[in-house]
Amino acid sequence: MPFPSRQRGMFFDEFAPGQKIRTAARTVTEADIVGFAGLSGDFNQIHTDAVYAATTPFGQRVAHGLCVLSIASGLTVQTGIMEGTILAFREIQEWKFAAPVRIGETIFVDLEVVETKAIPRIGGGAVTLVLEVKNQSGAVVQKGKWTALFASRAAEARDS
Repeated sequence: MPFPSRQRGMFFDEFAPGQKIRTAARTVTEADIVGFAGLSGDFNQIHTDAVYAATTPFGQRVAHGLCVLSIASGLTVQTGIMEGTILAFREIQEWKFAAPVRIGETIFVDLEVVETKAIPRIGGGAVTLVLEVKNQSGAVVQKGKWTALFASRAAEARDS
């Protein structure tokens, strides 16, 4: 018989507008870009060809915007707020790719809860977060909103 999962994340009931969380930081590497190109099939020269990329306004290869978004998602998950309590990732809204991320830059994410909406039929509710993905200088490289569905503590207690 499997062991029950251990909840470490936050339940829907524990989120409130105004709460802020900062993730750990992570350096974007050439391996990240090459791996993402292979996974996604996006071998655009701005990401994979150093000679070509040197002729662009960026002057060098840059990470795929969706690669940076994926890393931001991973950094958010690593905070632990979703572990054992998230039901589903629901939507991305108003996402902006504000600046390139070059090989060797370090990024982190500032999150803020801006809205919670109970959805009793799912045993929890929707939490909307504003995210700012920032580089090592604090400049915003991506930003937008995510909505995710979380279990409520009451629903967890009923299921135990």
